[in-house]
Amino acid sequence: MEVIKNQYFEGERPLYAKKGLRIENVKIGPGESSLKEGADIEAENCEFNGKYPFWECRGFMVRGCIFREGARSALWYSKGCRMYDSLIEAPKMFRRISDVYLENVRIPNALETFWDCSDVRLKNVEIAKADYLFMHAENVRIDDYRQSGNYSFQYARNVEIHNADIESKDSFWESENVTIYDSRINGEYLAWYSKNLRLVNCQIGGTQPLCYCENLVLENCTFDEDADLAFEYSSVHATVLNRVPSVKNPSSGSIVAESFGEIILDSNIKAPANCTVATFEEPGKNLAKLA
Repeated sequence: MEVIKNQYFEGERPLYAKKGLRIENVKIGPGESSLKEGADIEAENCEFNGKYPFWECRGFMVRGCIFREGARSALWYSKGCRMYDSLIEAPKMFRRISDVYLENVRIPNALETFWDCSDVRLKNVEIAKADYLFMHAENVRIDDYRQSGNYSFQYARNVEIHNADIESKDSFWESENVTIYDSRINGEYLAWYSKNLRLVNCQIGGTQPLCYCENLVLENCTFDEDADLAFEYSSVHATVLNRVPSVKNPSSGSIVAESFGEIILDSNIKAPANCTVATFEEPGKNLAKLA
């Protein structure tokens, strides 16, 4: 493997199409496509300032590196990325890239990141300013995760998340086959039009959560006081360990909770309109019929 240490490169394609290359303490200045079309690349303790360094790459490892704001759109159209202990200050990273593993990575300006990506694994990752994150992503596994940014995980498929804190308006819209464990999810209009969403031991906040959902499952979750008007037109099976502020026109299934602030059934309810709503103290008493 060729090794380059303690050097500076800039301009157009300075290390283009390299195969079997290790760079250490290298700084990539302004320019484009510094490592494009490369394969079997290792980068350690490097700083990237130019655009598009890892486009069309196959098999690369990044450790202890910094991607400055000028390195926007750095990782697109590639396969086989491993990234550790790194800081990404640039937006629009990770597009149409597959087989990705990130560990101990911070992305404080993650606008439009992880679009159309597949086979993604994140561990101990912190992401902020992340509007439109994980759009159309599939086969995603996330552990120990913190995120702020709206419209995340829209149209995502086959996602599993553990131990996360997610602040996101309109998250998980039209997602499919998503399971979230032991997490806090806060933001209005959570997961509308989703299919096969399962929430286990999760805390849910924000107005009008979980509406128009198909095959929605909640296991031992809790609701914040602002999580009102929940489950409208959803097919749902839910157990909620505390008070649900309000439930509105669920279409089918069952909802069991410690208590309910309000249960709204009106002329706009949709068929089959047979969802049962009950408390743990009186599981046989359908409060929806009395509302």
